[in-house]
Amino acid sequence: MRGVRLEGVGLEKRFGRVAALRGVDLEVRPGESLAVLGANGAGKSTLLRILAGLSRPSAGRFEAHLADAADPLSRERLRGHVGYVGHASLLYGELTARENLAFAARLHGAGTTDDALDSILGPLGLLDVADRRAGTFSRGMTQRLAIARAIVHDPDVLLLDEPFTGLDEVSARRLSGRLGALRERGHSLVLITHDPRRAIELAERGLVLHRGRVRARLSAGADFELEALREILARLGREEEADRAA
Repeated sequence: MRGVRLEGVGLEKRFGRVAALRGVDLEVRPGESLAVLGANGAGKSTLLRILAGLSRPSAGRFEAHLADAADPLSRERLRGHVGYVGHASLLYGELTARENLAFAARLHGAGTTDDALDSILGPLGLLDVADRRAGTFSRGMTQRLAIARAIVHDPDVLLLDEPFTGLDEVSARRLSGRLGALRERGHSLVLITHDPRRAIELAERGLVLHRGRVRARLSAGADFELEALREILARLGREEEADRAA
């Protein structure tokens, strides 16, 4: 059985005197999809970096296990099982799309034949621009190429930080379709988004953060539906406004 289980218990992260995460518990089992929502500064990106093995919690415990394995993965081994897309694209503007993908594939020991690379670029609508320099790409094309780079090694877990930001509707639909296809193939997905519609479309469960704390957990069914999610986010927004006015 393929897959990686992610588990965080009492996760805290501090930057000096600022607490970005405060006692966060979560689990993502192999093949599951989780949407993480919340306002700017809620701690979403900080949490995702911990899940990717790119940052250590200041307190609490984070472990990643291969399916059916008792011993946790080291952070270095975890990175080989994870595809991460943060706010920076990690692309080289002077290289073409295909060259960027080939470089990332070599880092992970993945296939670099044209057929292998084209099988990733094609579903993301990048085949026609595969030989253009990435520095000439639009925001939507850059975002899709960053996704391609993240999945070039067929990772068990895909961690995406606001992947739909700045995309036009056509690019967003194309990306959504590709992520849905990866889910159907058994990949786990942790998605940070401001958009409740995308959260419900792509995830089975929702986690709402506010000021570094978990304020809501939503499961598939009655809890995880559009109006309920919008109401939770609106209520937290009103709390934030009231605190600023106090």
